[in-house]
Amino acid sequence: MAGAPLLEALGRLWQVQAQLGSGASASVFRVRCCGDPRAPLGAVKEFVPPARPGPAARSAPEYGFGKERAALEQLRGHRNIGYVHADLKPRNILWSAEEECFKLIDFGLSFKEGNQDVKYIQTDGYRAPEAELQNCLAQAGLQSETECTSAVDLWSLGIVLVEMFSGMKLKHTVQSQEWKTNSSAIIDHIFASEGVVNSAIPAYHLRDLIKSMLHGDQAKRATAAKALCSPFFSIPFAPHIEDLVMLPTPVLRLLNVLSDASLQSEEEYEDVLEDIREECQKYGPVVSMLVPKENPGKGQVFVEYANAGDSKAAQKLLTGRMFDGKFVVATFYPLSAYKRGYLYQTLL
Repeated sequence: MAGAPLLEALGRLWQVQAQLGSGASASVFRVRCCGDPRAPLGAVKEFVPPARPGPAARSAPEYGFGKERAALEQLRGHRNIGYVHADLKPRNILWSAEEECFKLIDFGLSFKEGNQDVKYIQTDGYRAPEAELQNCLAQAGLQSETECTSAVDLWSLGIVLVEMFSGMKLKHTVQSQEWKTNSSAIIDHIFASEGVVNSAIPAYHLRDLIKSMLHGDQAKRATAAKALCSPFFSIPFAPHIEDLVMLPTPVLRLLNVLSDASLQSEEEYEDVLEDIREECQKYGPVVSMLVPKENPGKGQVFVEYANAGDSKAAQKLLTGRMFDGKFVVATFYPLSAYKRGYLYQTLL
């Protein structure tokens, strides 16, 4: 469902490590990869408004299009205190393994509505029409009569949604005259394409949501609060297999480990569980284990670690290992779903 560039971006998982300095409107933080304290340090300029929004938004599970919901909820928080992110794109919506949620990063172009101190905002392909006009006027040394607002963020997120659904990069499409003349028809065409039809996605809800976010008139464009009321976000999605492989959580799910015979023999069942626990503890303390004998989840092994770093190490080294003559398949699993005892029946 998600294109390769987005999956690659989500593979770069960040978390704030230590504040290095601050200014009147911005702070620079050191960051490192989530779940791996040994990862090399990088740097991200993160804008910190005087009154920060609440914790990063969560929904359970926070997968698939959950990243867009999380981004919208954070944008709503920024809008409530009058701030614009001004550079939303896939690489700036990243997964926090420890908190099991998506977060917005890189607020280097952010500004407070009514006080835009950055001339050129947003990235090619994700730039709203009013920001494009403002940038062109600035290059010519002219002042735009219309100020950019948080509506530019909704435009960017709308483009991200289209790219996720279609698997296509839209940089050249949104810069074309055809898009400027009738973007609605192009969106309809994308959603009508047989190549991108997915029966699990209520396409008409998603299509209408995207159109509301990509309205050419910023005054008529949907706000984050309104977008969150879309029927699309009321539909629960089971995680896609790519999400389960690429987005670490503290819970590891092992497949192809227990046979039906092992499940039927109590003695053999206990022996196998002990072997699995002993092997899994090599990568970190095991908080809990669950191995259902009946559906849903029959024969799957769920191992909860104290943190996503241990789970990530175990997943890397257990995947492809031989156990009782079979290749082990190891994926992550939503901690929130595991805690609720909700086991997805079909995940592959």
